Amino acid sequence: MKLHASGEDYLEAILVLHKRIGMVRSVDVARHMEVSKPSVCHAVGILREGGFLTMDEEHYLHLTDIGREVAVKIYERHCFFMEQLIAAGVDPKIAEADACRLEHVISRESFERLKETADQ
Repeated sequence: MKLHASGEDYLEAILVLHKRIGMVRSVDVARHMEVSKPSVCHAVGILREGGFLTMDEEHYLHLTDIGREVAVKIYERHCFFMEQLIAAGVDPKIAEADACRLEHVISRESFERLKETADQ
């Protein structure tokens, strides 16, 4: 299943929240992303159907292996772009917004080349 940017954002949010608070429910995602609970429920349904996450009997969300893989990839890109933009003097709020867009559109090859260049 091909994920859209919004699906990647939900997976990333679940990963970040899991690191921060442990067990994650839809309401936590809604607060974190500043979206409605029905929007989260709709996204969760699609992501569950696609095999990216599961929900247990207590309604906690759990990333599957493939969901975690996607979330980690997106989060890595997000952090990289945030750091690079802030280091270049971009206001952190603008850097955050731009990183959210860049993380979805850049190819794997271009991202890897940028990381190599930044490491030098």
